Amino acid sequence: MTLESKIISVRELPAGEAVGYGATFVCDRPLRIGVVAMGYADGYPRHAPTGTPVQIDGQASRLLGRVSMDMLCVDLTGVPQAGLGSRVELWGKHVLASEVATLAETIPYEIFCNLRRVPRIYSQD
Repeated sequence: MTLESKIISVRELPAGEAVGYGATFVCDRPLRIGVVAMGYADGYPRHAPTGTPVQIDGQASRLLGRVSMDMLCVDLTGVPQAGLGSRVELWGKHVLASEVATLAETIPYEIFCNLRRVPRIYSQD
């Protein structure tokens, strides 16, 4: 099973700028971040912490700050080609759902069952 979405906004943040609810992540240096159209209302685990892995256009990256209701933020600093519309794998072939679940202190079956609003596409892959 693959869960993916796209980047809907890109921002350049200075050192000291907070990201997400409660300012739980503060940039320690200038960062380029992407806002992804996926949040806990879509079924992505709300407790996934900063550092949870993602893949952006085939390159490894990480979640930044808290997961919001309809969006989450990712680090684009090491992914210079990423921009609006870039594909973000939240779990699947390169990011294991079991790793995301463990980091969110749950199990893969729970995160699979929480997917409600995202369209399901069945394939032979």
